[in-house]
Amino acid sequence: MKLFFFYLFIACFLLQNCSQSKKNPANTVEGTEKFYTAEDFFTIKKIDAHIHLYTNNLDYAMQAAEDNFSLITINLDDVNEPPPMEVQQQFALHQVNAFPNRVAYATTISVRHFNDSNWQQQTIAYLKNSFAKGAIAVKIYKVIGMALRDKNGKLVMIDDPRFDTIFNFIIQNKIPVLGHLGEPKNCWLPADKMTIKGDRSYYTENPVYHMFLHPEFPSYETQIAARDHLLEKHPDLKFIGAHLGSLEWNVDELAKRLDKFPNMAVDMAARITHLQFQSVNNWQKVHDFMVKYQDRLLYATDDVITEVSDFSKIKNSVHAKRTSDWQFFTTNEKMTVADFDKPFNGLKLPKEVIDNIYRKNAEKWYPGLVVFNK
Repeated sequence: MKLFFFYLFIACFLLQNCSQSKKNPANTVEGTEKFYTAEDFFTIKKIDAHIHLYTNNLDYAMQAAEDNFSLITINLDDVNEPPPMEVQQQFALHQVNAFPNRVAYATTISVRHFNDSNWQQQTIAYLKNSFAKGAIAVKIYKVIGMALRDKNGKLVMIDDPRFDTIFNFIIQNKIPVLGHLGEPKNCWLPADKMTIKGDRSYYTENPVYHMFLHPEFPSYETQIAARDHLLEKHPDLKFIGAHLGSLEWNVDELAKRLDKFPNMAVDMAARITHLQFQSVNNWQKVHDFMVKYQDRLLYATDDVITEVSDFSKIKNSVHAKRTSDWQFFTTNEKMTVADFDKPFNGLKLPKEVIDNIYRKNAEKWYPGLVVFNK
C-alpha cells in the first residue's frame, strides 16, 4: 500500500509539472513570452527621449501618437544651427500645450554672452524661467569645447570653473542634464575613413564641425576627458550623455564610464547605427552590453522637424526608422541599413530590457516624466 501511494505521488507530481511546462514553455516567464515581436510595436508605450521640434506644426507628434511614442523635444543654442533657443522654447511650449500627455521639453543654456560679467546670473534667470514653464532637463551643447572662446581667444571646455555655479544651481534643483559634448570619433577622421555613411554626409555638409579639418581644435580624447572631469567634479549631477556619450564606437569604452559614474546614463540618439556596426563582428558583446546596462540606456532618434519640413514627405521614413530600430532590438532577424554595407543580426533583447530602454529609463532619468506617460 505504501508503494502504491508513493507511485501515485510521483504520477501527480509529473502531471503537475507537465501542466506547468505547457503554461510556461522555455521562452516564457510566468506565462508571458520573454520577447516582443514586430507586431507588438504599436501596443507598447515608448518614449523617444531626444528629438527636436522646431515648428508649431503638430504632424510629427500626431504620427508619434500613432506609433505609441511620447516625446522629449530638446532645445539648444548654436549660431550655426538656428533658430535661437528663445524661439525653440516657444515651439516646444506650443507642442507641450497641444499634447500635454505626449510631449515634454528640455531647455538649454546660451554661451553667446559667456564673456560678459553677468553671464552666470543671466543664465540662471533663464533656467528659472524655463523650469517654471515646465522644462524637465537642461541641454548643454558641443559649442562648449568646439567653438566657445574666452576673452583671450582660448577654447573653453565643459570642465571650466566658470560653469560650476550653473551646475551647482541645476543640482540644487534636482534637474538632469543632457550633455552633447564632443562628437563621434569619426569626426576626427577624413571622410573616406569614417565607418558610418551618415557621419560622412553630416560632416561633409557641416565642415565647421569636422575636426579632421581643424587640427588646431582639441582632440577627441581631450573632449572626452573634459566631460569625464566634469562628472568627477560634480558627482551628484544627474547626467545623460547624448548620442551614447560620444563613445558610440566602442561599447567597452562606454561601459567603463557607466561603471565609473553611477549618475550617468546615455541616450542612443542618431547612434543606433553604431551599435549595429559593432554587432557585425561582436554581436555577443553588444547584446551583453545592452543587457548589463539596461537601466542606463535610453531610446532616442534625434529627429529634427523645422518650420520648412514637409512632414508628409518624410512621414513614411520616420515610421520606417522606428520599426527598423524595433526590429533590431526585439528580433534576431538578419538586417541591413543604409549607413554601412555589411549585414548584421538583431539583438533579440528580453522584454524587460526593451521596456527599460524604450520607456522606464526615460521616466527614471527624467523625473518630470514620471506622471507624464501614465
